Amino acid sequence: MAYRRTESVARRLAEREQSIVDAAREAAVQGGMHAVQIARVAERAGIAAGTVYRYFPAKTDLVTELISVVAERELAAIRNAADAAPGPLSALAAALSTLAARLLRERRLAWAVLAEPIDQQTDAARLEFRKAITAEVANRIRIAITHKHVPEQDLGVSAPAVVGALLEGLIGPQAPEFDAALKQRAVQDATLLALRALGVLDARARGLVAQLTLSAAR
Repeated sequence: MAYRRTESVARRLAEREQSIVDAAREAAVQGGMHAVQIARVAERAGIAAGTVYRYFPAKTDLVTELISVVAERELAAIRNAADAAPGPLSALAAALSTLAARLLRERRLAWAVLAEPIDQQTDAARLEFRKAITAEVANRIRIAITHKHVPEQDLGVSAPAVVGALLEGLIGPQAPEFDAALKQRAVQDATLLALRALGVLDARARGLVAQLTLSAAR
């Protein structure tokens, strides 16, 4: 019985921590990372600010955890999309397309966890997220190179370059506003740009993007 009580307490503690992170995410979706304030998060979670501090002694701890949770979810989505593709080049296209689509799905949150300047500690966590995305894209490029689908290239340059292009073009300060009707076109254009930049011939790149669009529509 004592073990069950301990297990139950652990579960409640984990649920409380998750509710705090969820509240922080909602705040970031609405107002960016600057909106992730302890008092505001506590109010959203329906708990006292002191309770939040027991889980996250400082705002930077909460922000770092939020970035970690979002990073894990987004990287899993990119990997799953690539793994489900029928071949190496399709996997690369799926990874790029999924990254672009998810950047646009919640643009303010994406900007908050990937690019919004805040403080040195948060920037370090954010950089790790960007590195993880770049590493995943680099891996897909590497496999495509091995199968002779794209030309040999320096992945230390090309992978961060295409990831940076997607981030800047879709969520950066110079990116246009996309209404619902334009988001799909923006994802297609961004994916096509990245594939061309990596050396995929235009006709093949267009075919890959068309295949992705058809798959998404099913």
